[in-house]
Amino acid sequence: MRTKPNIVITGTPGVGKTIHSDVLSRSSELEHLPISDLVKERGWHEGWDPDKQSWIVDEDKLLDATQDDLKKGGYIIDWHACDLFPKSYIDLVIVLRAEPSTLYDRLKERNYPEAKLQENLDAEIMEVLLAEAQEAYDNGIVVELHSNKSEDVKNNIARIQSWLKDWKQNNAPSNDQLPKQ
Repeated sequence: MRTKPNIVITGTPGVGKTIHSDVLSRSSELEHLPISDLVKERGWHEGWDPDKQSWIVDEDKLLDATQDDLKKGGYIIDWHACDLFPKSYIDLVIVLRAEPSTLYDRLKERNYPEAKLQENLDAEIMEVLLAEAQEAYDNGIVVELHSNKSEDVKNNIARIQSWLKDWKQNNAPSNDQLPKQ
């Protein structure tokens, strides 16, 4: 039995996954797993896609490398996809959403090429990542949160921290599960 949950924070690039994950990690006992960075740093990819200007993730390598840690719990998985991770490892899926105009400005600031920018805006407008999360996980663990302003981050973190407190209370080992002395 895990003593700490695993939380996926997902959404279209630019919605605020990393800032949410960083703030939550600093204010909790959970470790931030920035999947996009780790794919690049640890070679969990099959090379670079020049058209999409991103790494082609080797999902088998990614799962093999993270499986043992996720079984133990205690992680915030920060990635634009969530349906790869087994249901049994995930306790909460946060799907961050942003208004298209806000998202456009953020991606433009990152110098996204027009085609990549439009692809991500379309995914956000069509609620692609929300639909993927709802299809992959039980509805009770998928939560949609908005991330347009800095106060949204603060409110979202408070909501997730409240969920964490409840999770710990509901999943604390009972006396018969504690090690005997």
